[in-house]
Amino acid sequence: MVHGDDQGLVLPPRVAPLHVVIVPLVYKTCTMEQLSPFVDLVMAAVKSKGFRCKVDNRSNYSPGWKYNHWEQKGVPIRMEIGPRDLEAKQVTAVRRVDGNKSTIPLENIASTIESLLNQAHDIMFAKASAARDSKLVQVTKWEDFVPALDNNCLVLTPWCDPADQEAEEKVKELSRTEALQRAGMDQEDVRTATSVAAKTLCVPHNQPTKLPDGTTKCFFTGRDATCWCLWGRSY
Repeated sequence: MVHGDDQGLVLPPRVAPLHVVIVPLVYKTCTMEQLSPFVDLVMAAVKSKGFRCKVDNRSNYSPGWKYNHWEQKGVPIRMEIGPRDLEAKQVTAVRRVDGNKSTIPLENIASTIESLLNQAHDIMFAKASAARDSKLVQVTKWEDFVPALDNNCLVLTPWCDPADQEAEEKVKELSRTEALQRAGMDQEDVRTATSVAAKTLCVPHNQPTKLPDGTTKCFFTGRDATCWCLWGRSY
C-alpha cells in the first residue's frame, strides 16, 4: 500500500492535516516546565514556514505510546525533544514514510523540515508510480485481455473509438462472462458491490504510440484503432 503500512496511515505531506508532531521527553530530572521554552521555539520555527504543528504534552501517556499513536495517524514527521536535545539546542526528527531519523539544530529546523517533507512526497510518489507500473500491461489481442485483468492489472489496449458505447458494452459483457468461466462460476455473488466486468478508465494523455497509424487494429472489434485506452475493474 502507498498510504499505509503495518503501523497505520502514511499520509502525503501535501494533504496531511498535521505536518509535524512534537513529543517532549519528560523525566524527573527534566520537567515539562524546563522543556517548554525550547519546545515553543521549535514550534515557532516549524510554523514560520507555514507547516501545521502540534505538541503532544499529555502527561498520562508514555513517549512510546505517543510514537505509536501518531504513526497510526500518519503524521509525516515526529520530533522528539529530550534533555540532551535541550542541552544541544537540537531536535530528533523521524520521517513517517521510511523511519529515517535525523538530528536538526534549532537554527536549521525550518529549512530542514521543508526538505524532509519534500523528500517524503517524492518517496511516496515514486512508490506509487512503481506499484502502478508493475501492474500496467499492454494487450493487443482479446485472448490476453481477461487473463491480464485476473492478474489485477491495468490493461492498455488499442481501441477503435472512445465514443463507441456499443462496443464498450460488449467488452464489459464478454469480459464478465469469460472471467466467471475462468473462475468456475455461473454468476457473480449478488452480495458483491463490484463486478469482474472490465470498464474503461481513461484514454491516457501519454499514448504509447500515435494512432491511427493504418496498421494497428482494435483488440476487440478488429477495426482501425484510433487511440490506446486503459481498462480495469472496480475493487
